[in-house]
Amino acid sequence: MANRRCIQTLISRCFCISHSPNPSPHPILKTLTIAPHFLLQTEYSTVQSLTPTDPGKICSAFPSFSRHLCSDNRTSMGSIDNDGDEEEEEEEDDDDDESEDEERVHLSGKSDEQKAEEAAEIGYKVIGLLEESDRVFKPYEPVFAVVQVGSHQFKVSNGDSIFVEKLKYCDVNDKLILNRVLMLGSTAQTIIGRPVLPDAAVHAVVEEHALDAKVIIFKKKRRKNYRRTKGHRQELTKLRITDIQGIAKPEPIPSMKTEKRATKKVEKTAVSA
Repeated sequence: MANRRCIQTLISRCFCISHSPNPSPHPILKTLTIAPHFLLQTEYSTVQSLTPTDPGKICSAFPSFSRHLCSDNRTSMGSIDNDGDEEEEEEEDDDDDESEDEERVHLSGKSDEQKAEEAAEIGYKVIGLLEESDRVFKPYEPVFAVVQVGSHQFKVSNGDSIFVEKLKYCDVNDKLILNRVLMLGSTAQTIIGRPVLPDAAVHAVVEEHALDAKVIIFKKKRRKNYRRTKGHRQELTKLRITDIQGIAKPEPIPSMKTEKRATKKVEKTAVSA
């Protein structure tokens, strides 16, 4: 195979020299006495009889040999003939790529039903955006609830703010329902779920997405010169509890303000001795 390739390169160079406008004899043609074994005997005679000054005869006698070292040889095989066709194909590919990007932005890889299912597994449901008429801060009510978000449990009342692990499919100012309520309580009664109360719900609003304080992770192996230090900041979501439903709420007790009674000043009289 190596000898065949060398012979093909020599023949191709000879053809290049013969096609030049001012051909000159080359020592390769003079020293070329061995022809490749795959040529016919009639072609041996043409090699001996031809000279470098007959380029037309050489071209008619020998076919051109080309080496394709790359698998992508479309230009050499003549599959693409016009530049206009290439430009049209490139424009069509660009249009297809733009349409695919737009679909990815709209779909984001998951449908609304899949997002709702994942949110329900975590323990919340997105209702919609917060409106101007909604009252976030309400007067305190003597009612509490124990809710589960993800793998954590929180005891909350209306007006409280809690930090949970970052919730995926919600943005700031979104209204949520925390539907995994484990217990409800007030001054009059306490309701315990087994394990969840089906009719109970805790309403909340997303205030912000934040990062927790940095935690340093340090690893060491003694006598091995091994020390690794890393930092981690957990992504969190801040929720504001707005309402608790599913239990009878007692009426708020009015605050009794103690009136200060006017104290009479006792006049001291001098006692005569």
